[in-house]
Amino acid sequence: MAETYDLILKGGTVVNHDGEAPRDIGIRAGRFAAIGNLMHASAGEVIDCRGLHLLPGVIDSHVHFASRASPTRRTWKAARAGAVLGGVTAVFEMPNTDPATTDAAAVADKVKRGHHRMHCDFAFYVGATRENTKDLGELEMLPGVAG
Repeated sequence: MAETYDLILKGGTVVNHDGEAPRDIGIRAGRFAAIGNLMHASAGEVIDCRGLHLLPGVIDSHVHFASRASPTRRTWKAARAGAVLGGVTAVFEMPNTDPATTDAAAVADKVKRGHHRMHCDFAFYVGATRENTKDLGELEMLPGVAG
């Protein structure tokens, strides 16, 4: 029995860990379900992607969002919109913000502010200071921490 997808992106040049080659992408429930030759599959919608490159989303592991203390700088709203418009699927914010992300309370505050507001996956780095060196092992394991 042929596989069924919600959407098939047909014949685009897929660039992934295997290299660059013409492939089909089957999408089901908003997620990639198959990559390869899907000529025997069916879908609610098929988009001809011949002549187009299909690239994976970008993970930006070094971003600087604006701080709450500096309202004239770029806002989280602008930064998150710019990220997804550029094909970014995840951002990891650096800790040198105001206030700095150097303790569990700062991490929890940022995760709370990002929850249901970010348009992509996100995480935060915890900054090392003289005051928190002994806690870094625990801090890096907190939900929302990338390292």
